[in-house]
Amino acid sequence: MILSAALYCASLSFACAALDTAKIDELTGLKGKLNEKENVYKVSFPRSDAKVVIDGWTMPPFMGLGTWAGFTGENERALMMGDTVLFEDEVNPVMSVALDQGLSVTALHNHFFFDQPKVYFMHLEGQDSVDKLAMAVRKVYDKIKEIRAANPTPRNTFAQKSLGEKSSISPAPLNEIFGLQGEAKDGMVKFSIGHKAKMHDFEIGNDIGVNTWAAFAGSDDNAMVDGDFAVEEDQLQTALKSLRRNGIDIVAIHSHMTHEQPRILFFHYWGRGPAKKLAEAIQDALVASGLSGVSTEAQR
Repeated sequence: MILSAALYCASLSFACAALDTAKIDELTGLKGKLNEKENVYKVSFPRSDAKVVIDGWTMPPFMGLGTWAGFTGENERALMMGDTVLFEDEVNPVMSVALDQGLSVTALHNHFFFDQPKVYFMHLEGQDSVDKLAMAVRKVYDKIKEIRAANPTPRNTFAQKSLGEKSSISPAPLNEIFGLQGEAKDGMVKFSIGHKAKMHDFEIGNDIGVNTWAAFAGSDDNAMVDGDFAVEEDQLQTALKSLRRNGIDIVAIHSHMTHEQPRILFFHYWGRGPAKKLAEAIQDALVASGLSGVSTEAQR
C-alpha cells in the first residue's frame, strides 16, 4: 500500500517532519514537484545547453536528456537519488565534486549509440539532512554549468601528448610497486588480480573475468594506463575517491554479472602520465579499498 506523505510520517516510530520543499528549491536553484503518494520531491532540468544528435536526428531533451534528483524521508534524515546527464569532458570533474560533497556515485554508462557529442549518465545517491543533500546537488549542477560556460562545445579529446606508435614500458619498477610479476608484450605491461566469488554454485575468479587489472602502454615518461576494478559494493566509493584524487579518469561503472555472491561491481578507468606515477595511483586505490592481495589468483 502506498501512503501519503502525512500517513507515511505517522507510520514511523520516530518523529517525521514533511520535506521542506521550499528549502530544496532554494538550495538547488530549481523548482521541483512533490509526489505525495510516494513522499518524493523531485527537481530536474533538461540538458538543452548543447545540441545532441543521434544517428543524424537532433534529440529533444524530453526524449531522455533530463537531469534529476529525488528526495524522500524527512528533513533531518533523507535519501536522495538522481541521474545526471553529462558530456565526456564533464564526467570526471563532476564526479569529483559529487564525491567531495559526500555523495555516492553508483553507476556511469551510456544510453545511446551514434550520439554526437557522446552522452553519459551518472547515478548519484546520498543519505543526510535535506539541507546537506540539496547543497551537494547544487554544487554538482553548478560544476556542469561552470564547464559549459568555459567551453560551450563539449570536448571530444583528452588533449594530451601523443603516445607514439611503439611502447617501451619498463616492467621492473611497476612489478615492484604492485608486488606482482606483470605480463609483458610488445613494450606494454599488464597486471591482473582476481576476486573470488560464486555464481550459480560455480566458483569464479580471475580467468573467467572477475578481476581488477591495469595495462600500461607508451613510454616510462609518457604513458597511459587503462583497466577495470572489480569491487564489492562497500569498496566502490573508496576506490573511486582514491583514483580521482590522483587524477585518474573513470569512464564506466556497471555490473558484468547477475546472481553472483558477493555482488561485484566493475568500473573502468583511464589515466595519462609517467608510468610509475600511474602505477602508484592504481596501487593507492587497491590498498585504500582493501583490494591489494585480495586473492591468491594474482599473477606473480
